[in-house]
Amino acid sequence: MYEFDAIQRNVRVHSGRDALAALPDEMRRLGARRAFVVSGRSVAAGTNLVDRIRGLIGDRLVGGFHAIRKDAPASDVEAAVAAARACQADLLLAVGAGSVIKAVRVISILLSEAAPMRDLCTQYPEGGAPVSPKLPAAKLPIVNILTAPTSAQNRAGSALKDDLGGARLEFFDPKTRPASIFWDADALMTAPESLIRSTGFSVYWRALMNVGTMVDANPLVQGDRSHAHRLAMRSLPRAVSTAEYGARIDLCAAALLQNRDEDDGGRPFDTHRIARIVYALAAPIFNRHDAVNQAEAHAALTAATIRMHGDVCPSVVSAIGRAIVGQGDGRGQDETAMSPAVVADVVEQQFRSLGMCVRLRDLGLETPDWGYVIAQAQRNFNADRAREFADETERRKLEQTLEAAW
Repeated sequence: MYEFDAIQRNVRVHSGRDALAALPDEMRRLGARRAFVVSGRSVAAGTNLVDRIRGLIGDRLVGGFHAIRKDAPASDVEAAVAAARACQADLLLAVGAGSVIKAVRVISILLSEAAPMRDLCTQYPEGGAPVSPKLPAAKLPIVNILTAPTSAQNRAGSALKDDLGGARLEFFDPKTRPASIFWDADALMTAPESLIRSTGFSVYWRALMNVGTMVDANPLVQGDRSHAHRLAMRSLPRAVSTAEYGARIDLCAAALLQNRDEDDGGRPFDTHRIARIVYALAAPIFNRHDAVNQAEAHAALTAATIRMHGDVCPSVVSAIGRAIVGQGDGRGQDETAMSPAVVADVVEQQFRSLGMCVRLRDLGLETPDWGYVIAQAQRNFNADRAREFADETERRKLEQTLEAAW
């Protein structure tokens, strides 16, 4: 835990009432004169955020694309790239949550790199390790204006939905991290209860998974994970049920701490087997089924994964259970062990109390195609960097996990 490297990355965070008023100063700081705004249809049609931005920066807002759909389909991104290029944009404003924010990172890549989209994403050679292409070109600066809490806000990687039905298209470029992030109170309050529940739960789920390996983390990561869990646990119910913007900002802060976790030397996607399996199996489910979001897929898979794989990492599972029942936060070794079966029951009970389904069959899925899900899970770089899931024994365990979660 004491052998680590940490990187403190530059990003400005503007938070609170009328935080968006700092946008003109941010543009001046970045030397930008031609801003291009990207959002989904609901933000453009159902809020005044684009008008607020126009009122703040005037004719420096030169265009926009307002049709990014769930999970950022590649065709939406390509259309946005064409529109931004036609406007000669020199700054990208992402207004929204996860899908929009990760889409804008790829828009920045495609505006700068000369190769086709599918040559720029992570490659999976047959029988070999995944290869993330080097993307040397300078990138347009990005400003993220959040309408909901998301750990996408300060990352360098993005995954797009493949319109052709294949695996997600994964991109990584540190130069696409945002120059600034806005947690504007009014912008955050535009999100409906359903969106806050799903995005907030995703933040909480990651915080809960990270508690499982708190004891082995370095001192900086322990702080990130401990406080992210504390913020998410106390704020999620309030963010959904009240008109208090502070609870939503708390969730944004928890998500930013999850970003910092990795910069401080943590490996949040490699924390333990439970998190890796849920993450890998969930991605193809919510990418294929438009009616299912990431939070719902994670919630429906977690208990079954604990039951099927908890014996491999009993201390992790016990720490997760204790964090839920309030007997610890994972920073020390607690004498009270909790079995995988008990923890799975505790997880189900808590997730239900947060309004989440805990079975895949309750998400309105069609007849399950486990072969497709597993094939895509085996190509998830974040969850399986060493390609362990390609092993036939591992494949069978993944199939059994899906059957148990159904």
